[in-house]
Amino acid sequence: NLRFHVEEEGKGVDPEGNKIKADKEKVAAFRASIRKLADIYCNDAFGTAHRAHSSMVGEGFDVKCAGDLMGKELEAFAKVLDNPAKPVLAILGGAKVSDKIQLIMNMLDKVNKMIIGGGMAYTFLKIKDSMAIGTSLYDEEGAKIVPEILEKAAKLGVEIILPVDFTCSSKFGEDGDIKEGVTKEEGIPDGFMGLDCGPKSIELNAK
Repeated sequence: NLRFHVEEEGKGVDPEGNKIKADKEKVAAFRASIRKLADIYCNDAFGTAHRAHSSMVGEGFDVKCAGDLMGKELEAFAKVLDNPAKPVLAILGGAKVSDKIQLIMNMLDKVNKMIIGGGMAYTFLKIKDSMAIGTSLYDEEGAKIVPEILEKAAKLGVEIILPVDFTCSSKFGEDGDIKEGVTKEEGIPDGFMGLDCGPKSIELNAK
């Protein structure tokens, strides 16, 4: 797994848990070592194509291309973005708002409703509704742009749909103390993290 190398993402944590940044010269050397593995760089990972990670940028390759899966994903996006059948619903997930700022802002011009789930829902809920999120994922950088996203959505009449209840646990894994159906009004308890939306949210989204 390349992420065991701090030079892959450019940052990480040391054995003591302290945040560290990769040395620029070591990043360059790491990318050069990747370059020796192949003659052609083919990116077929649509979900991570936006990341400036060493294995994703294809630095040093004379020939770069997109794979078949990437092509299919782009074709699907083109149909939705260029000539969508109304009404249009976008469903977005993932951990970080900051990774998807441009996508979200552009999608707001195209859609009628947007369901936001995954880890980034907790950032929206904390900023929008001041909801307690316990130890759930929280994107500090992304939080700064949430008000702007909500303002644009309101101006365009786009309904932003967030979870109304949650499945949470005292830790990530099957052996944690799991609570289901925790409501937005209750908030995620201290020492707990939201792992997924709850049954009420699933029921509402299914409609």
